[in-house]
Amino acid sequence: MAKIHVLLKKEELDAQRLPGKTVVVLDILFATSSIVAALAHGAAEVIPTLDGAAAQAEAARHPAERCVLSGELNADTLPGFVHPTPLALLKEALAGKTLVYSTTNGTVAVAKSREADHVYAAALLNGEAVVKHIAAHHADETVLIVCSGSADNFNLEDFYGAGYLVSLFAQLPQEHEFTDAALAAMLLHAKCEAGECLRRARVGRMMLERRLDREVDFAAQKSLYAVVPKLDGNKLVAA
Repeated sequence: MAKIHVLLKKEELDAQRLPGKTVVVLDILFATSSIVAALAHGAAEVIPTLDGAAAQAEAARHPAERCVLSGELNADTLPGFVHPTPLALLKEALAGKTLVYSTTNGTVAVAKSREADHVYAAALLNGEAVVKHIAAHHADETVLIVCSGSADNFNLEDFYGAGYLVSLFAQLPQEHEFTDAALAAMLLHAKCEAGECLRRARVGRMMLERRLDREVDFAAQKSLYAVVPKLDGNKLVAA
């Protein structure tokens, strides 16, 4: 029987033994939502990096015409980088290109997960596809759903996203063992509508103040895409 657990912030990964486990990283506003949208709209790969300097060094390894450089630090777009939100990225010609991507929390959470047997990026946007893929390919493995959070803080929108994934696992015919954190996330999801939850969350409120209403509403859509981003070496590609 597979065990489903939710980590409340990426820093909790430091205490986890990751080999033999499957990790699903969530950063709803906006890193994993952007990664999902980019791959769904034809990006060949997304290379997550730890910071702007690493992103620039990585981008230098690719032909400029085949690469899009995007990122933020503490919610401010890095100078010379494309704004890292989903709809902003979809304005770029992503088809067949490499997206080099750096964020304060989401790409760091992916890096912290590398020792796991399998690492996926998920959002509300692709929840059903990710859960179905894991059920088909890693049915007996422990699954850690990782809320990226913000600089060692809990984020409501990531916990809501975790609840959505847990609710989807609970609907599968296979039996699962859910930890208390997973059950708590599922109970939150059952009681709250996605758009309302994202808009009331601290990060959501900050994004609304920056007039990113459309971006927040876009990220609140459930299972819009069937793409399943999986970490392969240093890049996320469609599984």
